[in-house]
Amino acid sequence: MPVPQESDWKEIAEGFSTKWAFPHCLGAIDGKHITIKAPADSGSLYYNYKGQFSIVLLAVVDANYLFRVVDIGAYGKSSDGGSLSACAFGRALREGTLNLSDDEPLPNGEHLGPVPFVFVGDKAFPLQKHLLRPYPGRAIPVDQRVFNFHLSHARRIVENAFGIMAAQFRVYHRVMELSPCNAEKIVQATTILHNFIR
Repeated sequence: MPVPQESDWKEIAEGFSTKWAFPHCLGAIDGKHITIKAPADSGSLYYNYKGQFSIVLLAVVDANYLFRVVDIGAYGKSSDGGSLSACAFGRALREGTLNLSDDEPLPNGEHLGPVPFVFVGDKAFPLQKHLLRPYPGRAIPVDQRVFNFHLSHARRIVENAFGIMAAQFRVYHRVMELSPCNAEKIVQATTILHNFIR
C-alpha cells in the first residue's frame, strides 16, 4: 500500500478534525501482535511479552478506520516503539521525508503560531515533532489530563480498526500455523481487503 502524499495527509487531517475533534492529526498509530506457530530455530526472536510467538503489524489508520500505512513482520519481541524505529515509515518520519504539510496554526489558534501535523500513539512510542503520545503519570495538571483524553479519543481509532479487521477475518482468532513469511502475506492481504470492504 503506497505511503500517502501531501494532499492525502491533508485529507486525513481534515477527517480527524471533523470526526474526532483532533486537528492536525495525520493518523493513529499502534502495533498488533499476530500470533504464529513457533518458527524453527528462532529462539526468542518471535517470543512476545504475552508469552506467545508473533509477528508485529504496525499500522497508521485514518479517521475512517482505513489502514494508510502498514509495516508487517517485525519480530514479536519488538516493542511498538522499536518496531517503528526499525521500519521504513519510522525512518521517514524521523528524517522528515514523508511529504507532510508545513506547520500551520491550529483552527482559531493563530496566536499560537505554526503547529506541526502529527500522528498520535500511546506511551509505547517516543515523543517526536510529528508523533504525540500522552503526558505520563497520574498526578498531572488538569490541562494535561484534558489533552490526554482528547489524544486517547483520537488514538483509539487504530485499536478499533484492528478489532474490525479481526471480526471480518477469523484467521486472527487463532494461532496462524504458518511460517512468518506466509503469515506476513496473510496480514498484508487482510489489511488491503479490510480497506476495500470499508
